[in-house]
Amino acid sequence: MIPITVVDVADAEPLVIEVLRSGVIAQGPMVKRFEDAFAEVAGVRHAVAVNSGTTALVASIQVLDLKPGDEVVTSPFTFVATLNAILEAGATARFADISEDDFCVDPDAVAAAIGPRTKVLMPVHLYGQMADMSRIAPLAQNNGLALVEDAAQAVGASFAGNKAGSYGLGCFSLYATKNITTAEGGVITTNDDELADRLRVLRNQGMRARYQYEVAGHNYRLTDLHAAVGIPQLEKLATVTEQRQRNAEALSKGLADVPGLRLPQVLADRTHVWHQYTVLVGPDAAVDRDELSAKLTEKGVGNGIYYPKVVFDYDCYRDHPGVIASDVPVTARVAQQALSLPVHPKLTDSDVERVVGTVREVLGA
Repeated sequence: MIPITVVDVADAEPLVIEVLRSGVIAQGPMVKRFEDAFAEVAGVRHAVAVNSGTTALVASIQVLDLKPGDEVVTSPFTFVATLNAILEAGATARFADISEDDFCVDPDAVAAAIGPRTKVLMPVHLYGQMADMSRIAPLAQNNGLALVEDAAQAVGASFAGNKAGSYGLGCFSLYATKNITTAEGGVITTNDDELADRLRVLRNQGMRARYQYEVAGHNYRLTDLHAAVGIPQLEKLATVTEQRQRNAEALSKGLADVPGLRLPQVLADRTHVWHQYTVLVGPDAAVDRDELSAKLTEKGVGNGIYYPKVVFDYDCYRDHPGVIASDVPVTARVAQQALSLPVHPKLTDSDVERVVGTVREVLGA
């Protein structure tokens, strides 16, 4: 089986052993080292490490001091953590439909969703490519709104030379399957000195110094053990990204003429880091998305459906007072057609050829 993703953290062993021998295994100097390296990757002054990508989103909303009923406009095509974080922080989620070109929120739909209760715009940089920040960032600025980037899948991505996580508060996931992992973990990036300070206090039970409490805080800390896993990966991020880009290019070349298959695009001014290589299986394809997925699995080619439904289209959200559902026809269509193929850096040339060949075989191309 060619897996949809591979977790490789073997390079972390020396640093993990160093942490174990030091006796400092909670948040300590290794976390600071990881934060400094991550800030450099994101092109920002501050990186605040936390214990998950969801925590990064929750904490970012919490430090913006939203009141009950204040709204966050975000994408309906995302992992459920985006929505859960908004609700956990006590805000209300409103949704803007996506563009089929990049799977990210459509700026026109975002503009239409802004209302008197809107306080935050939260674009989701999906699959490794950033949303259209040339239009979304001005929308936030012109309307006096905070900007929180859900950049969980976009570490190292850029738009017009600006890195993901550099526009406002950037939220990254370090979960096991991400391009950079600490097994579990997250990072918040910002150039705002005051917000960075508040985030560091918030994550440490509201303490600035031991037993000096300033706010009602939380335990959002990352451990030195987790940081030790992530540091070697940050050091080789450029190499890993280049391999993902080569694999994506080979996939696109091999699948370019397959009827009914829409391939992912790299849009102007954007650097794609290919967390996922996601195609759309249209109605004119030889089989539908679900059948293609099943046949690929049967033939030993891993794949994933990210995501099978609009994020709020579940019973637990239908009557939730914090969820304002809306008509999102592009998202609904994409959710029925999207299929991700292996693009990870551990693929060999023969693996890529096999993925291409198997897709073409199933679709009769």
